[in-house]
Amino acid sequence: MAEVACPLCAEDGGALIWRGQHLRVIRAQEAGFPAFYRVVWNAHVAEFSDLSAAERTHCMEVVALVEQALREHLAPTKVNLAALGNMVPHLHWHVIARFGWDSHFPSPVWAPAQRPSPAAQEDAVRALLPALEAALQARLAALPLP
Repeated sequence: MAEVACPLCAEDGGALIWRGQHLRVIRAQEAGFPAFYRVVWNAHVAEFSDLSAAERTHCMEVVALVEQALREHLAPTKVNLAALGNMVPHLHWHVIARFGWDSHFPSPVWAPAQRPSPAAQEDAVRALLPALEAALQARLAALPLP
């Protein structure tokens, strides 16, 4: 049986924001969601329980730092966290800033849209991302390794 190539092993999976020894943070290119980030484990593992206790702690600390940066810089209505892996069985966490005005709110980002995407609000969020990402990079660089 031929081995299926993993897209998260082959490439970053989006705009690379930060890469550490064990994981990376990327901004996904998801239409309608300008502040959609992923925390991706660098090594190919399928499940969170494949990590050691120290690696799990490190991973969740990074997820929390991304969430905190989104809250501080964007003041979203909610931040969604998910680790599904059904389509790409490579450990990664979705960290998504959600707004009451987004095209899918309050439904999940994977549900059908409930209204058109508001371009002006999305552009306003995009304008805040460079400062958010610079602050996030500084915080992530200061994290101790597991």
